Amino acid sequence: MESPRKVVIIGSAYPLRGGLSNFNERLAEEFLTDGWDTKIFTFSLQYPSFLFPGKTQYSTEKYNGNVEIKVAINSVNPFNWIKVGNELRKLKPDLIIIKFWIPFMAPCFGTISRIAKRNRHSRIITIIDNIIPHEKRPGDKILAKYFVGGIDGFVTMSRKVLDDVAFFNKTKPRIFSPHPIYDNFGAELDKLSALKALDLDPSFKYILFFGFIRDYKGLDILLNAIAEPGIREQKIKLLVAGEFYTDSKPYFEIIAQKGIDDLVIMSNDFIPDGEVNKYFSASDLVVQPYKSATQSGVTQIAYHFNKPMIITDVGGLGEFVPDGEVGSVVKPDSKLVANAILSFYENNREAYFISNIRNIKEKYSWKYFLGNLKSLFYF
Repeated sequence: MESPRKVVIIGSAYPLRGGLSNFNERLAEEFLTDGWDTKIFTFSLQYPSFLFPGKTQYSTEKYNGNVEIKVAINSVNPFNWIKVGNELRKLKPDLIIIKFWIPFMAPCFGTISRIAKRNRHSRIITIIDNIIPHEKRPGDKILAKYFVGGIDGFVTMSRKVLDDVAFFNKTKPRIFSPHPIYDNFGAELDKLSALKALDLDPSFKYILFFGFIRDYKGLDILLNAIAEPGIREQKIKLLVAGEFYTDSKPYFEIIAQKGIDDLVIMSNDFIPDGEVNKYFSASDLVVQPYKSATQSGVTQIAYHFNKPMIITDVGGLGEFVPDGEVGSVVKPDSKLVANAILSFYENNREAYFISNIRNIKEKYSWKYFLGNLKSLFYF
């Protein structure tokens, strides 16, 4: 009997928390379902504590998956990179997948990949969130170039990033494949049950801003939108669910200055995976008022929970939210965001958008995504 193919995914995973871990763990489960011998190599040290903007990098939940996760990689220790690279070289997986999101990781990932591929067997693919980061720093392009040199093929989840990759390499195979739907946060709850679970007044309408709060994500735009005329009359409240990865003071100053403290509910701890369905199920609408973006995992969570969206027309976001079909696409302007929110309610668009969401989201399956990965090298 032929041995199963082997894949190693390199990147964040349990006991680390967050969207990167969710993605890698879910992808690994799909490889298992497809019959691959699957492992994840995750970090013993992902970021030095002084570089990490949140409260903790670690999950408080129990891991319930089926994938073998090895805590192995120290992102700042070159001797560790050599050790891990040699371990992978000897292990000889058919496929190594590196989830890349920030140039800080380029020396680590680039060195591991170069050593691993000395076995002349393993193919190395990277799934790139951003090759040029939203929050730019000196040296980003030099680091990204080093990383790209150790890679055999590229998968991007927005066409914008696909174009960015060409700046660094035009000859190696690269494809665009949309971010799959996050279907690992449990089932959608009925709205009243979710409101009760979060202790929210059911006489109000709720819109959701979800995820880590960084300046480029435009929460300030949304807070100013909530202060626009008409929002209060419609009994709309904003639910902000996510941990600050930036200074929170300017955002609370907007709330105070605009007098909207009664319209904004700030839930600023990290939202555990087991709680995510409550926030999405309690909301009518998910708003992503980003100032810059490539793709967003929040979009794919919203699709899973059948939630209409308002997004801003920046980067690659508009590729995944057809305007007027599953939500609205507007410029990153508070008045335009407010108008889109009001239009959603005043024109009773919820049922129409949801019916379209149920049809559109079928093309964002993990099976389809895995097929695209394998197609790069005919696995």
